[in-house]
Amino acid sequence: MNPSSLWKKRNNGSGRGAAALAADWAARRREMVEQQLRPRGIRDERVLAAMSEISRHEFVSPELRERAYEDHPLGIGQGQTISQPYMVAAMLQALELRGPEKVLEVGTGSGYQAALLARLASRVITMEAEPLLASSARQRLAQMGLSDRISVIVGDGSLGYPSEAPYDGIIVAAAAPEAPACLLEQLAEGGRLVIPVGDRDCQELLQIRRINGQPVSRGLGYCRFVPLLGKYGWTDTS
Repeated sequence: MNPSSLWKKRNNGSGRGAAALAADWAARRREMVEQQLRPRGIRDERVLAAMSEISRHEFVSPELRERAYEDHPLGIGQGQTISQPYMVAAMLQALELRGPEKVLEVGTGSGYQAALLARLASRVITMEAEPLLASSARQRLAQMGLSDRISVIVGDGSLGYPSEAPYDGIIVAAAAPEAPACLLEQLAEGGRLVIPVGDRDCQELLQIRRINGQPVSRGLGYCRFVPLLGKYGWTDTS
């Protein structure tokens, strides 16, 4: 029986108590970590712990919740998606966070990755171009008690957010034609930029580290993301 069928069987019927439902969701998160993430090379225990703790199902619409822990992206409206769990974990692992860092996220979306970042770093600035998504993410994160660690900014993420720079890590959850120079300039020495770069149909996920003021890139594999919009992204979605 596949995980989705098992989930339906577990929850077939009404009147289940909140504690039982919470236990079922926790079991789904553990299954995600042990069956999807560890076997595919996610080794950072802090990333795995964060993904075991943060409830991905709370960041998708009710009709998609039973699919929340399957390993594929899901639509969140406004032409955007919440990335598949493995890709989120791979990007977070590439940031190499240890706890005291300040991080910029480009592409807030549902707020899921920002919530994970708040478990991994001390300060998170997250930018979203779509005001409706930013508003719902801000409300969701506030309800989770994360407002003191996360600032949600509406704006062109391809420009970064210079007023809070430099950043120990920058993570871009959308595909760019190339890594924006302004984002590289906002990295602290030794900081890491994780970004998918390529054309609209296929990109390579890159980790770009700033060493002696210069970018040093490492490829992490191929991927496919929605396009980064803005001055240093794509100008439209066509």
